Parts: sequence; C-alpha cells; structure tokens
Amino acid sequence: MYLIEKYLTKEILKYFCILLATVVSIYLAVDFFEKIDNFMEAGLPFSKIIRFFYLKIPSIVARIAPVGILLAVLVVFGLMNKNNEIIALRSSGVSIYYLLRPVVSIGLFLSILIFLLSELIVPITISKVNRIWNLEVKKKSATISRGKNIWIKGDRAIYHITYYNPSNSNILGVTLNFFDDDFRLTRRVDAKKGVFKKGKWIFYEMIEQKLDKESNNYRVAFLEEREEPLHFLPEDIKRVVKKSEEMNLLELLAYIKNIENEGYDASVYKVDMHTKLAFPFVCFVMCLVGTGVGGRGKIKESLAVSICCGIGIAFFFWIFYSFCLSLGYGEMLPPFVAAWSANFVFLCFGLFALLNAE
Repeated sequence: MYLIEKYLTKEILKYFCILLATVVSIYLAVDFFEKIDNFMEAGLPFSKIIRFFYLKIPSIVARIAPVGILLAVLVVFGLMNKNNEIIALRSSGVSIYYLLRPVVSIGLFLSILIFLLSELIVPITISKVNRIWNLEVKKKSATISRGKNIWIKGDRAIYHITYYNPSNSNILGVTLNFFDDDFRLTRRVDAKKGVFKKGKWIFYEMIEQKLDKESNNYRVAFLEEREEPLHFLPEDIKRVVKKSEEMNLLELLAYIKNIENEGYDASVYKVDMHTKLAFPFVCFVMCLVGTGVGGRGKIKESLAVSICCGIGIAFFFWIFYSFCLSLGYGEMLPPFVAAWSANFVFLCFGLFALLNAE
C-alpha cells in the first residue's frame, strides 16, 4: 500500500511542477510582449526588465497554484483511468478514500506553502514590481508613505490625500497646497471628501485659506461644495495607493485598525484580509475536487477530457470566487462570508464527487 501512496505523490508533484512551469512561462511571455514597448520608451536597461519579470514569479505562482494542483490530480487519475489502473485497484479492494490520503497531504502542504509565500515573499516582490512600473516606467509623480497617506506633486502644487476608498474612488481628508514662483504658499484648501463626477473633482465641506497679496494675510472661507481643477484622475491614485497584496497579514490588520480609528470605512481591506487566509486553502479544496472527479474509474476517459474538465472547474470557481468578492467589496456580504463562500461551495462539491466515486 505504501507503494501506491509513493507513486501518487511522485506523479502528482511531477505533473504539478510541469504545469506550473508551463503556465508561468506562458504568462511571462504574454506579459513581456505587452509591456516591452513601455520599457523601451522609458529607456530601462535589459537587466532591469529581467528583474521586473523575475520579481513577478512569486505572485504568479501563488495565484495559479490551485489550478495547477487541480490539473495535476486530474491528469494523474486520467492516465490511471486510461490504463485501467483505477479499476484494477478498486477491484482489489482499494477504496477511493485510501487514494485520497496522499492527495490530501499534498493539498495541505501546498496550502501552507502558498500561505507562507504570500505572507513572506509576495509583499516584498510585488512592492518592488509596482515601484519599477509606476516610478521608472510610467514616471508617476504620486508617492505613498508606509501608511495610508498619498502625496501628489503637481504644477506648483502639492496634494495630500489621507485615505483613498477603492470601492467608490472617493478621496477623504484632502489638503491642496498651491504655491507661487517663489514657492510661497498662496492658497490652501482642506476638504473632508472629494468625489470624481463627469471628469471633474467636486470637494465637500471645504476650508479655503487664500493669501491676500496687499495685506500679506490669509483670508479664510468656508464652503459646502466646489469644483477644483486638478490634473490627476482616480486611476492615477489607484496605481500608487498601497495595495493589500503589498502587505502581509499583520500589516494589513494594523492598516485596517488605523483606518477605522480615523472613522473611515475599511470594508475593502477586511475582505482582502480574509482572502489572504482563504485563498491558499483553495489548493486543499481542489485536491478533493480533483480526486472525486478523476477517481471515478467507471469509463475510460481520455487525457484531453480530464484537462478540459479541470479547466472548466477552475473557470467556474474563479467566476464564483470573484463574484463573492465583489459582493464583499460592495458590502452586500460580510467580509468573512465573501472570502470563504467559494471554498465552502466547492468543498461540498468535492465531497459529493468523492461519495459518488466511492
């Protein structure tokens, strides 16, 4: 019996590595040809371009590992079905649950590995990737501190945004500083909220301080609402705001606490926090699903059928997973439910497939 477990473990890991290397290579090749023009225009050396794509590998691996392990399990069981090995084992009294043991062990191992990869390596590498792309390729003037504060340099102006809400693209706690040619502050605007409407920024609950050149004093005015002609768009802020993937779990928890202490809504980041815990567990779920679907052994299925079946399952999982996250971002589902719903549904599907196979 030990030989069967050793054989399954060896074959699944072998095909998992092959599939992972293939998908990562294809992804990097497509991404390279999409971005090469931008790198050439920015004048980046080839070594920097190679470093950019090299740093993207950990995040790509973390994203596609669940699909890779699902396809690997289906390929192995598909080949065993093709050679009538599943039927032979079943007729010898070997239960599908015995074949499940090494697969589940691999799934748990990969779940822990992907979690550690996402926590320890991905935040560092993806931060460097975003820095290269935004600062060296796109030449963006906006920068972000280690916290949530965003600074944007304009034409004789410096803008400060306390918090950017990615769910509705609103900016909160805004300070606009305008200077003359001698870098003397001529006007300062503090606003509670800024909303981008029809291509224009509208600010609410404003305090304006404007320099009177004759008296050299600042006049203060209180305004409920006014349009301000600013050169940046919500997309520009979104590119530079610190993303959840650039933070590990502890940093994200502290980030959420700071946001809530200042009275801002942190629903989006709460969903991302639960996602950091839920997504690595997908590897375990996909191992159960793959074993249930591939271990039937009732008919002689081709390898192409197994691969198509795995791609279809991965596609429907990703659609449902993204849909649940969207409901969480829109505050229609609690963050925990939004992050774990897809896992729970496909876990039930995997258990049903196992019972049917047995």
